[in-house]
Amino acid sequence: MSPRARGTLSAVLTVLACLLTPVGALAAWATYEIADRTRYEAVMAPLAVDPDVREALADAVATGILREIRVGPPLRERVRDFTHDAARSFTQTEAFRTAWHTANRAAHDAVLTAVREEGPYDRGAGGGEGRPVTLDLAPVGERVKRQLVRDHVPFAHRIPVAHTEVEVLSAAELVQLRKGYRVLEVAAFWLPVGALALAAGGILVATQRRRAVCATGLGTALGGALLGVAVALGRHLTLADLPPGVSPAAAGAVYDALTATLRTVTWGLLGIGATVAAAAWLTSRLARRPPAPATPPPTPTEKPNQAQA
Repeated sequence: MSPRARGTLSAVLTVLACLLTPVGALAAWATYEIADRTRYEAVMAPLAVDPDVREALADAVATGILREIRVGPPLRERVRDFTHDAARSFTQTEAFRTAWHTANRAAHDAVLTAVREEGPYDRGAGGGEGRPVTLDLAPVGERVKRQLVRDHVPFAHRIPVAHTEVEVLSAAELVQLRKGYRVLEVAAFWLPVGALALAAGGILVATQRRRAVCATGLGTALGGALLGVAVALGRHLTLADLPPGVSPAAAGAVYDALTATLRTVTWGLLGIGATVAAAAWLTSRLARRPPAPATPPPTPTEKPNQAQA
């Protein structure tokens, strides 16, 4: 193979490796963190003490309870205040953290069951078509009702605790997610492996390997930057497309918690790529530096013989 052909092949392999790096990171994140129940619960658990999330859940629970109350306008505002305060107070208890943990586990299991087309979402059994994934807040509402009764709120014992369902995944989003889930499961392993193999092949084929290593490092850093841009753009689009009544602050807190690993990977790719590129460039410069000229040895002085003396 001619040197020009080797250089072209090395450039193609390096570009492909750098393009697969951020895509492989996204696939691995979706499969090994979001789809894993233990890791997902570990990510979501700290949100139980987030003030924006607490306020959003207190509003949702209070709204659901007030929807079932049949009292006159003079008492309605008073009951509204009591209900919201009780819901907010409940979000600061250990019982709420337990309920939050249980609700997130149920939501995660429901989403995975729907995406994998199992249980009630099994299309082969006639389920799952046009059905969104929802989360029932009735257990939280029941606890708020008990606190209202303990606070002697009028008509609190008559509050019916309805199944207040929060939509986790719409039917249209579920259809799109199903299409990509199977691909992600395969790509999560093979894309990172393929990126490493292509990068190694590009370096081995290159005629100037130090330059190929430098290009691979720069491409890796660029891939990390693109991944960071994708995460930031995804956050903007997610918050801009929220349904009515959903708190942007709470949704932003959830998004930031879920994508914390991606942001760490972004900085890791930037740091590793820049370090590798700088090291390759520096060693290349040192290798091309001309050697210092050797100093000629001093000429020995002849000792005078007896005749000269």
